[in-house]
Amino acid sequence: MQQEAKAKTKQKTSAVHKMFTVIGAILCIVLIPMLVINVTLIVKSYTSPEKVPSFGGYLPMIVLTDSMYPYIESGDLVVCSTTDPESIKVDDVISFFDPAGDGDAVITHRVIEVVNDEEGLKWKTKGDANNAEDPNLVPAENLVGIYNGFRIAGGGDVAMFMQTTPGFIVCVVVPLILLIGYDVIRRM
Repeated sequence: MQQEAKAKTKQKTSAVHKMFTVIGAILCIVLIPMLVINVTLIVKSYTSPEKVPSFGGYLPMIVLTDSMYPYIESGDLVVCSTTDPESIKVDDVISFFDPAGDGDAVITHRVIEVVNDEEGLKWKTKGDANNAEDPNLVPAENLVGIYNGFRIAGGGDVAMFMQTTPGFIVCVVVPLILLIGYDVIRRM
């Protein structure tokens, strides 16, 4: 009878161990690539502050306004890809450094006209939800990338939250403690 109890306890322990192993593997599969991508983006943002950081030619960006509503909403995380300026055509959605700004603000708007004159290639742009087109033409050198249709609704809000102290604690410190705690429990 005592041996049966030990066998059942061993089976339960084995099942719990397997469950924790699967959970740990899933966490590693998800968290390690996220960590690699984030570290790469952070390093690139510090080494080249004048550029939008990219990972493998893809540029994740946080949308701050509803100028492209309902196609893209404020708080979304959109992914653009680098492209040749010559390939941009009317109706493409592009991200670009604001020609009227100080070189820091990136805008994502739709191309409504391609202008190729003696000054070079430029685009006339407009936000889908805006009443008027953008006041300045966008020169080709201001192009950041073309929106490839991939967006995570609310993902930008999460990314902004992660940049705060509570966000860092919830999204980095707590998962790290859980991972270490899981490893300690698993080794017991």
